[in-house]
Amino acid sequence: MSLRERIQAWRYNYMPDHLIGEILTKRWTDNAIPFAVLVATIAIFGSAVSGFFKVASLQESTRQLGEFSLVVTGLTVVMLGGGIDLSVGSIFALSAFSAVAVFFIFEQPVWLALLAAIATGLLYGAINGYLVGFLRLRAFITTLVTFIIGRAIYDILVVSFAAQVQTSLASSDVWDFIGDETVFGLSISVLTAILLAIVTHVALTRSRPGWHVLAVGGSRRSAHNAGIRVRRTVFFTYVFSGLCSSIAGFLIACRLSGVGPGTGLNLEILALTAAVVGGNSLGGGRGSVVKGVMGAIIVLVMTNGLIRLGYGTGTTQLVLGVMLAVAVTIDIRWLKNRHKVLNEIYVAPVYLKMGETQSAAPGSGTPYELDDRLSEADYIGLGELEGPEDVILDRDDNLYCGTRHGEIVRFFAPDYKRSEVFAHVGGFPLGLAFDPDGNLISCVGAMGLYSISPEREVKKLSAETARSWTSVVDDARLRDPNDCDIAPDGRIYFTDSTKRYDAHDWALDSIENRPTGRLLVYDPKDGSTKTLLDGYRYTNGVCMAHDGKSLFFAESWACRVHRYWLEGPKAGTAECVIKDMPGYPDNINRASDGTYWMAWLGMRTPSFDLSLRHPDMRKRMTRRLPQDEWLFPNINTGGVVKFDENGRIVDTLGDLSGVSHPMVTSMREHKGYLFVGGILNNRIGRYRIAGADPDWTGPVSYWGEKR
Repeated sequence: MSLRERIQAWRYNYMPDHLIGEILTKRWTDNAIPFAVLVATIAIFGSAVSGFFKVASLQESTRQLGEFSLVVTGLTVVMLGGGIDLSVGSIFALSAFSAVAVFFIFEQPVWLALLAAIATGLLYGAINGYLVGFLRLRAFITTLVTFIIGRAIYDILVVSFAAQVQTSLASSDVWDFIGDETVFGLSISVLTAILLAIVTHVALTRSRPGWHVLAVGGSRRSAHNAGIRVRRTVFFTYVFSGLCSSIAGFLIACRLSGVGPGTGLNLEILALTAAVVGGNSLGGGRGSVVKGVMGAIIVLVMTNGLIRLGYGTGTTQLVLGVMLAVAVTIDIRWLKNRHKVLNEIYVAPVYLKMGETQSAAPGSGTPYELDDRLSEADYIGLGELEGPEDVILDRDDNLYCGTRHGEIVRFFAPDYKRSEVFAHVGGFPLGLAFDPDGNLISCVGAMGLYSISPEREVKKLSAETARSWTSVVDDARLRDPNDCDIAPDGRIYFTDSTKRYDAHDWALDSIENRPTGRLLVYDPKDGSTKTLLDGYRYTNGVCMAHDGKSLFFAESWACRVHRYWLEGPKAGTAECVIKDMPGYPDNINRASDGTYWMAWLGMRTPSFDLSLRHPDMRKRMTRRLPQDEWLFPNINTGGVVKFDENGRIVDTLGDLSGVSHPMVTSMREHKGYLFVGGILNNRIGRYRIAGADPDWTGPVSYWGEKR
C-alpha cells in the first residue's frame, strides 16, 4: 500500500464522517438548536444579571414561566394542527378578568372563578375553531380579528369595573395559596404547566386524537382522504388553546389579585415567538410540546434579563423580532432543504483494497472457471414471477419462492405448472427456511423475521434486537434482514445486511462499503433476538453445516465466506474460509454430497475494485452525478459455486449465454435437481445435476424422515 493510500485509508476509515448524516436523520436534532440557544441564553443572562439564580428571583420568574408556558402549549397544539392563534393574549386577559370579576365583584368561591375563566377561554376558542375549522376562514386573519375584538372588549370592561375590583373586600386563603405559595418549592402555576405539558405530550404522541392533529397539520388533504375529520380536529385545537390561555389567565389573576390595562398585552407575539424559536414549524405537523416549553423559557429569560439589565421595551421588542425572523427563516429553509442536505452528506464511503483474485473466465483453468451449464435449465413460472430471491422445497416436493410484491408463491409438484399465492407477507420476502414443524421462516426486507404456518398464518417473530450503546443510528431495528437458517435446537440464525440502509438501498451500501452487516440469532424459547457478530460488509447467505455444529455466512461486498462455530473449542468465534473470490456471494445451501452450494449474484470488475480504493471519487460521484450514472457492482452476471467444509472450490456453474440465469441469488438441491432463483429474474430455473443423489432433500437433511 502506497503512502497516499495509507493516508486515504486512515482518513476515510477512521474519521467518522458518517456520524454527521446519521445525526441529521434523527428527529431529536430539531431540538438541538433550540436546546443550545436555551443553554446559551441561561448562561449569558445568568452571568450578566446580578442575583439571577437567587431563590426569590427564580420563584418569581417561574410563576411567570408557568403562566406563559400554558399559553405556549395551547398555541403549539394549534400550530401542530396547521393553524395559528393570534388571539391568545385576548383570551388570557378576558379569562383573567372573568376570574377577578366572579371573585372580587360578585364575591363567589374560588372554584366558581376558575370555572368562569375556563368557560371564557372555551367559548372564545370555540368561536375561533368554528370560524377556522368549520367555516374554513383563514386562521391568521380570523384570529387577528378576534384578537382585536377581544382586546377592545377587555379594555372596556377594565375601565368600567376596575374601581369595584380595587375596593372589594373579598379574600380567600385558597386564592392566596394559588397565587403566592409553593408545593415542594414549585409554584402552582409551574406545577400546572408541567402537568398539562406532560398530558398534552402523551396525547399527541400516544393517542389517536393526537395523531390526527399531527396528520392534519402535515397534510389536510391526505388526512381527509385517510378518513380523519379534519374540520372537527382543527376546531378542537382552538378550543384547547382557549382552555390553556384561560387557565393561565386564572393563575395570573390569583397572583396579582387584579387585572390592568397591561394584562396580556403583546402576549400573542411572545407566545408565537416562543413556539417558533423552540422549533415548532409554522407549516404544521412538525414540532412538540417540549419544543414549545423550551421556547417559552428562552423568550421569558431573555425578556426579563433585558429588562433587569436596564434595556427598554423597544430593545426587547427588537430582539424578539429578530429572534422570530431568524427562527422562521431556519424553519422554512431547513424544512425545504433537509432532504437535499442529507443526500449530499449521508453517503460516506470508506477505503478498501480488494485482494487479488483468480479469473472466472471460461478457459482460465482456475477452480472458479465458469461454464455454460445453467443455460440448460428448464423454466418454472416464466413471466409469472418478479424477483424470486430465494427458493425452497417442502417434504412433498412443492416449490416456494418470494416475490417483490410481498407474496410467497407455491408451485405444485411434480411438474410445477400450477401455482398459488401461499401467503401475503408484505415487504420483500428474501431468505427462506423450513423448521421441523413445517413452518416456513422468511427474512422480509425492511420488516424482520416472519413465520408462515402450514395453515398460512403469518406471524412476526422479530423486528429488532438490542441497541448497541455506541451507535448513533438506531441499530435495534432490522433494516435489511436477508437470509436465515435453523439450527438443530430450533434457534434461527439470520443476517441483517446493513444497519445504515433499507433493503432497496443496497446499491448505496455497496458504494459506501462501510462494514455494518451483522449475524443475529432468534431464540423461539424466549422470543429474544441477539447480535452475534458485527462489522461485516453486507452479510448475506446463511447455511448450517451438515453436522449442525457451525454455520457458513457470506460477506457479499468483501467477496468472502466465513464460518461461525456454535460448539466446540471455537464456539462463538468466526473464521474466514473463502476469500478474494471473483464473484459476490449470496445465499448458501447444503448439497447432497456433503458440500455446499453458493450463489454469486454478480462478478467483480476492475473498475469497481479500483473505485473502492478511492473513496473521495465515490463521494463526488454520489454528489455530482445522477444515480443512473453511478458506478455499481456488476450484478448482471453471476453463477453457482460448490465448496466443501474447508472452503475448497469443487465446482462452478454459469450461464454464459446471458439468457437463462445470468444473475443468481439462490439455489436449492432437491432430488437430483438444482432449483435456481434470482432477485432480478422473472422465473425459477431447474437444472439436473449429474451424479447427484436422486432421493436427497433438504427437509430430510435437516430434520430427518417424517415421523
